[in-house]
Amino acid sequence: MQQFDAIWINANIATMTDNGKPYGAIENGVLAVKDGLIVFVGARNELPEFEAITTPLYDMQGQWLLPGFIDCHTHLIYAGNRANEFEMRLQGASYQQIAAAGGGIKATVAATREASHEQLFVLAKDRLNALLGQGVTTVEIKSGYGLDLANEQKILEVAAELDNHHPATIVKTFLGAHALPAEFADNADGFIDEVCQMLPGLHARKLVDAVDVFCEGLGFSVSQCRKVFATARALGLPVKAHAEQLSNLGGSSLVAEFRGLSADHIEFLDEAGVAKMAEAGTVAVLLPGAYYFLRETQLPPVELLRKYKVPMAVATDLNPGTSPLCSLPLMLNMACTLFRLTPEEALLGVTRHAATALGLADRGVLTAGMRADFACFSISQPAELCYQFGVSQLKQLIIKGKPVRL
Repeated sequence: MQQFDAIWINANIATMTDNGKPYGAIENGVLAVKDGLIVFVGARNELPEFEAITTPLYDMQGQWLLPGFIDCHTHLIYAGNRANEFEMRLQGASYQQIAAAGGGIKATVAATREASHEQLFVLAKDRLNALLGQGVTTVEIKSGYGLDLANEQKILEVAAELDNHHPATIVKTFLGAHALPAEFADNADGFIDEVCQMLPGLHARKLVDAVDVFCEGLGFSVSQCRKVFATARALGLPVKAHAEQLSNLGGSSLVAEFRGLSADHIEFLDEAGVAKMAEAGTVAVLLPGAYYFLRETQLPPVELLRKYKVPMAVATDLNPGTSPLCSLPLMLNMACTLFRLTPEEALLGVTRHAATALGLADRGVLTAGMRADFACFSISQPAELCYQFGVSQLKQLIIKGKPVRL
């Protein structure tokens, strides 16, 4: 007789697998967990015999189970806000004027450097709790608002502490090459050398799961980013990039050259870059929040990504400057309305493809052997999760096989 820790019955299950049905759906299905893993997903009559008296049963009454959502691109740990800049822009101030007044990323770096570990932890935990309440079970958090060793380490240590003391899983990404700090004004090559020197020590402290760069005219060149990637490769760390957001510099092709996890933003990505990503298995991470907040007009090449079968992930890009939007359901709606993804593509983008973008092979779909991270939504069809936002449809959240108090 099979032993289970808990069973969910009478559920419609969007497995997000390629089982030949939209959303990988199993109607009126059953999901069973044991030791934090899914051990059965399928029809009720196929479930092995189990000890009915001692096994908890959750009757879903036709509600939908989906994999726990994955927010695969955030800058969630920072201090301060830039609402004043938001107001200044709407009053006609230019980017240069805001920067001259001490605004832009410099303002966030200054506030984050000044904040203590404890202050950053409290601020980040509130944001993480908000995502958890939306059904998000895994979150990537980037550094990049420290821009020196002590403060980059502080941010990554806060991320590690969140991973240890919060139900959600945290993936820690080192984004030292985010912007040029004042200490290295007019010396970008010198700062890249500094970033490369930071990385081994941070990695030795187990604070880095992946390495990111901002490959852009406003950030760093392809050759400078290549140096960071080479350092990461020598340490066995996977790479990714903010690429082709404002121009077609070739950052996505560089990521593909290094068989990197993802190229993110990619509004100006061309067909040659898409083809290289497809060959390398690199995920395209779409960030509709930044596109919306910056009022951009260049759409990412969704049709080309479809043509070349490049997986598309969707994320919040939560940050204080260009996407202060702590809502993955809003991103689902924006991905559909602004980028014209189908609801199925958008939901794949926050489950299966988001897991791939983080190099995680143990979650993102509901099949036997996967981590038991899943969410129960009171909806009549999965498309509702993209169609409506602002009203929570989440009824239960499970992480590693156990219900989480929301």
